[in-house]
Amino acid sequence: MKSLKIGLVDLDTSHPGSFVPLIRGLGHEVTGVFDSGTVYPSGYAETFAREHQIDHACESLEELADRVDAVFIHSCNWDLHVRHARPFVEAGKAVFIDKPMAGNVGDLRRMIEWAKQGAVVTGGSALRYCNEVKEWKERKIPAEEWVYGFVGCAVDEFNYGVHAYSMLQGLLGPGIESVRYLGENVQRQIELTWKDGRQGIVNIGKTAGYLPFYATLVTQKQVDHIAVDNSRLYQALLESVLPYLAGEAPAPVSFEELAETEMAAIAAILSAQQGGKLVRLDGIPADFIGYDGVAFSKYYKSLVFSENK
Repeated sequence: MKSLKIGLVDLDTSHPGSFVPLIRGLGHEVTGVFDSGTVYPSGYAETFAREHQIDHACESLEELADRVDAVFIHSCNWDLHVRHARPFVEAGKAVFIDKPMAGNVGDLRRMIEWAKQGAVVTGGSALRYCNEVKEWKERKIPAEEWVYGFVGCAVDEFNYGVHAYSMLQGLLGPGIESVRYLGENVQRQIELTWKDGRQGIVNIGKTAGYLPFYATLVTQKQVDHIAVDNSRLYQALLESVLPYLAGEAPAPVSFEELAETEMAAIAAILSAQQGGKLVRLDGIPADFIGYDGVAFSKYYKSLVFSENK
């Protein structure tokens, strides 16, 4: 694989710092960063670049686009993702958009359109690419043997909760047709139904302690329990997406499939607001704001600075 010059946009979360050594270990170079100041104060990009031996802390997205072949967008305010991706898409650069990619269907449809127009764009949850999901899928259990599945995680309903949706779709494949909010007992329970009739539940939301990403999968002949090894997540993600970003492999997952998981999460909050009414993914109103990125980024910033006190 050719060596890529990679940029990082928005240094809000732990992901940029965790990705840098892994990207380098896979033979690529992190050549620049840009931070819009959502979480950290002015000057943080320079500090991050110095700490991680990155040559350039850029003043604008356009400057960074001129310096890189590909970019990873890590904004914890997912409402910025389309705006921050656009200069790179327009410059013909490859784009990875971290999870959650968007909190509304309008932004997801814009990203899908970019992909259809030929842009090299991918993203989403590392759970979609994790080794445990790949290994279970390789067993090729026929759809007619499926009984039910339960997938879950803790922390919150969307920023982390999207991992559960992504893991369940990774296990069952694309084709989520509808979503129904079932109720709440500590966590929220959401039922997803596939076009072929298969169903599964995601359990999401805050708990008293941290829970691993997990799945219990029931087929007609066996029951499997999966607990994901978090230490391997980012490596598996990068190994999956970097050949595509380099233009040397097809997309590991189509962008429509990636967007489907986040549309399911958006449908879930709509179902909850409607008292558990079944919501089809193709029936989500175009103007429905499922999850507010600005509100989450303010909450996230308060957590970061309370932890640093």
